[in-house]
Amino acid sequence: MAIDRRTFLKHSMASGLALAAPNIIRADSGRKYRTALIGSGWWGMNIARAALQSGECRIVAMCDVDTNQLNPAAAEIEKLSGDKPKKYKDYRELLDAEKPDIAIVGTPDHWHPLITIAAVKAGAHVYVEKPICHTIKEGRAMVNAARAAGRVVQVGTHRRISPHNVSGMKFLWEGGAGKIGMVRAFVHSGGGPESPRQNQEPPQGLDWDMWCGPGPKRPFNTKIHPKGFRQFLDYGNGTLGDWGIHWMDQILWWAREAYPRCVFSTGGRAISGPPVNDARGQTTDAPDHQVVSFKFDDFTAVWEHRKFGANNAEKGENVGCYFYGTKGTFHMAWHDGWNFYPTGRGQKVIHEEPRLNKPDDQNILELWVDLLKAIKMRTRPVCDIELIHRSTTMSLLGMLSLKIGRSVEWDAEREVIVGDAAANQLLRREYRKPWVYPEV
Repeated sequence: MAIDRRTFLKHSMASGLALAAPNIIRADSGRKYRTALIGSGWWGMNIARAALQSGECRIVAMCDVDTNQLNPAAAEIEKLSGDKPKKYKDYRELLDAEKPDIAIVGTPDHWHPLITIAAVKAGAHVYVEKPICHTIKEGRAMVNAARAAGRVVQVGTHRRISPHNVSGMKFLWEGGAGKIGMVRAFVHSGGGPESPRQNQEPPQGLDWDMWCGPGPKRPFNTKIHPKGFRQFLDYGNGTLGDWGIHWMDQILWWAREAYPRCVFSTGGRAISGPPVNDARGQTTDAPDHQVVSFKFDDFTAVWEHRKFGANNAEKGENVGCYFYGTKGTFHMAWHDGWNFYPTGRGQKVIHEEPRLNKPDDQNILELWVDLLKAIKMRTRPVCDIELIHRSTTMSLLGMLSLKIGRSVEWDAEREVIVGDAAANQLLRREYRKPWVYPEV
């Protein structure tokens, strides 16, 4: 979504910065952080705009393996800021040549670990989009690399800083819903059977081999790129690995970073149909529905998603977390803010409206400001890589249980599955040569 510079700057001051202003600590002597965007698609550009809106960053370089994304994105940055960022197709060349202060990693999920690790080793602080990784041991390698380099790594789980999520957590922590015994996180949408889409030659300007990178190299298909990759398990982890990260993170945030002891998942493609990857073309291969049970010490959490049936029969919107307590049910939602439904008769529903930024109803700018604060104050950001490694792990354990077909017992201290050698094999995967899996 391209906008002109005047509208962009006016919107920056009127909306996001108005919320973030109390937390801004200006850079010394008007210095602006040299910022690089790696992955210039839809969401990467949302983050880059937030960097510009902060007033403390210059986009000096941009990288994408697809010039069909890179060129218009670079033109928009120049239009908004007056700066002309240098363009690269290989992130390694960008990091070597530009030595940015901050790197934005907005690529597909399977690239997040290698690029984040390379960026912190090159001296950059990082804003990496969620989920941080494709397999659990990649996440641990990212945490270790950030700590060894002494760099700040912020993850794009912006709901930890969204005003209604913050106030909702305060409501829960102060006992507004009573003692919570169960949490249900969910994403429901409509849909039907899936038909294969014919494979094609990659479009001119796209380096498909580099796009696939450490993941398996499938034939190019427009179902995968752009935007569809998370429903292909070679590159993402389905709806749980996409949307689920946000809501798993809300559960762990509320639970003060507890961890599940036991995880069991079931699901499949009852409506989408069997996955296809042959001469006819490709379908997605992620589950169209999934249920996961997470056993914690003193509560149970459940995840469910379906890509059919929608959610018209249930009160509230189609995403979020229901916290079930002794005083009632609390719904942490998105567009609907939050609602508390008391159990007692005659009690009124308590509601708080959201405060979300356009164009995609998010709070990236507030998260970006927090990143800058952490860099200046040498503190951990609100969505620190260690915290979101745990949230990502929770989702990935759900996918691992589904793949292996049985429950797993999780030892969070050692980050291993207890007594299950075959399951532990799925904590990592082999990379396609010449890429090398990061050391933990």
